[in-house]
Amino acid sequence: MAQNLSISSNSPEQTAEIARSLAPALAKGDVILLEGHIGGGKTHFARSLIQHLLQSDEDVPSPTFTLVQTYDAPDYEIWHADLYRLSHPDEVFELGLIDAFTDALCLVEWPDRLGELAPKSALSLAFSASDVLGQRHIEAHWSDPRWDNIAELLNV
Repeated sequence: MAQNLSISSNSPEQTAEIARSLAPALAKGDVILLEGHIGGGKTHFARSLIQHLLQSDEDVPSPTFTLVQTYDAPDYEIWHADLYRLSHPDEVFELGLIDAFTDALCLVEWPDRLGELAPKSALSLAFSASDVLGQRHIEAHWSDPRWDNIAELLNV
């Protein structure tokens, strides 16, 4: 059964805190789909999450031009993908992303480019900006019971 949760963030710092709150619950094989327009907060969320999992302030660039950036976390590999420049879902196979869905933690920006290849077990986070500077609305969607405790994790 599909579930939804609405989350509000009043600042980039609060968006980073939301990412850090989710981090301890993540594991190898988890996929987070990050949806939203350019400037919506997807990369900021991913950067904060990755830095928290790496336990460092390591530079985490946007993978817009490289398509995928990988990081070695203590317990698993992290894949941060930006699929904006893909023109067909089959290109995802060339990136190795399908295998990473089971072998790593995957954060995927522009997941609409996956088409039918998007994992059904993924947690989707849709980011949208408000009229108030720095404020974001995050809509979480999932159908896998794995994510049913997300409200407690995020303290919302």
